[in-house]
Amino acid sequence: MAEHLILSHITKAERYAELLPQLKALVSYERNAVANMANIASALRMAFGFFWVGFYLVEGQELVLGPFQGDIACTRIPCGRGVCGTAWAKAATQLVPDVEAFPGHIACSSSSRSEIVVPIKDAQGQVLGVIDVDSDQLDDFDEVDALHLEAIAELVAQCLR
Repeated sequence: MAEHLILSHITKAERYAELLPQLKALVSYERNAVANMANIASALRMAFGFFWVGFYLVEGQELVLGPFQGDIACTRIPCGRGVCGTAWAKAATQLVPDVEAFPGHIACSSSSRSEIVVPIKDAQGQVLGVIDVDSDQLDDFDEVDALHLEAIAELVAQCLR
């Protein structure tokens, strides 16, 4: 797994299903959370060709940029602001088919058209950070992405303990 992913199925759900055990195997050999998040971001981008994928971690009343793959990003996001801050404040996945229609959207890149943000929660439900995935296509994410990215968020939460 260190150099490539094995992904043979063509549907999105099948691709996620193949990816998750490979991610679990990858992080099982590394204790450093930053290294694990970096590899997870890379694997997600490789597997799906996402425009941008990365992590923001809670620090006080802000989310601070963590490991990511893609263009330069916003460094700090206040709680409740933008899609990421809203996912944190509501402790719920935010599925945004058109970022221009999302009130208070923070445009880190003008190429971003749709977005999904999934909170990373500890065992008590407290948000530790978020997984942020952007697409340069409108309406590119759905409930399949939400379901599987939530499972990946649980894996990341284990890495952050």
